[in-house]
Amino acid sequence: MARPRIPDEVLDAAHARARAREERDWPEADRLRGEIEAAGWKIVDRGTDFALSPAAPPDLAEGSRVRYGASSSVPSRLEEAPVGSATVVLIATDWPGDVDRALAGLARHAPAGTSVVIVADAPDETQADALDALEGRGSVGDLPVEVVWTSARLGHGAATNIGIRRASGPVVILLDPSVEPTGDLVTPLVDALEDPTVAVTGGWGIVSGDLRKFEDAPTGDVDAIEGYLQAFRRDDAARLGPLDEHFRFYRNLDIWWSLVLRDGGGDGSAPRRAVAVDGLPAARHEHRGWSSLPEAERDRQSKRNFYRIIDRFGSRYDLLLAPTRRA
Repeated sequence: MARPRIPDEVLDAAHARARAREERDWPEADRLRGEIEAAGWKIVDRGTDFALSPAAPPDLAEGSRVRYGASSSVPSRLEEAPVGSATVVLIATDWPGDVDRALAGLARHAPAGTSVVIVADAPDETQADALDALEGRGSVGDLPVEVVWTSARLGHGAATNIGIRRASGPVVILLDPSVEPTGDLVTPLVDALEDPTVAVTGGWGIVSGDLRKFEDAPTGDVDAIEGYLQAFRRDDAARLGPLDEHFRFYRNLDIWWSLVLRDGGGDGSAPRRAVAVDGLPAARHEHRGWSSLPEAERDRQSKRNFYRIIDRFGSRYDLLLAPTRRA
């Protein structure tokens, strides 16, 4: 495979960074590293020299199918006019039975105007075979389904960004494959977002007094919506996203994204609301992304993700319904 060409602006930034390092101008060197990484490249220092390589896996063409190596490579619909009422995003990895169960529930109960995007994040062979067949049909019953493939396991944050980029509906609903729709859960979520004060909604909410410990909450106003079933406006995602792709593990990304949506960009306006809708027809099953990992590993990844919440929102007690600490 031919080595990818380094863009001139990336190479210029890398040389400028090398000069900044020679002059011990560390803030400028850090700024330039950020610029290089934002352009999709990784820089490794080798003494006074450096090496550049693509920060993401390559896109791979397989006939008419493209397997994407980065969320930013996926063609976006976010600038297009919305169509229908909502797009449901599912992330498929290694448990095809879970995806099939969630899809079957949607096909039975989702109202007209609902579409589905499945992000095939480097799934195992069994899951890939099932999605390949689904892609050929393009639907489950009357429910239109698009499958988007990655060339490597990109992680939960990147896969979610891919699903959002392909969403055509004005409302995006993130549905974990461990959740089985047992009725129409789309309409109540879309209706909840008709209220402009509501930024994010879903089936299960959590609250905190100090942004360090969160606990389950009754339905109604909450501090954050759990990612098992989480809905928001596509326009808000386009304005406030993308999601932080350092969240490779799913845990705690739902809290981070809920707070981002509620904060609305940090323009000083009052935080918007997170609302857990009562009585949504959905059954929760075993979450295999959690149960399949050893306890020590899932704790390690969860804590690493939680630090990202603290880094951005650690003193934002104004985002809490009942803070026990003050800034």
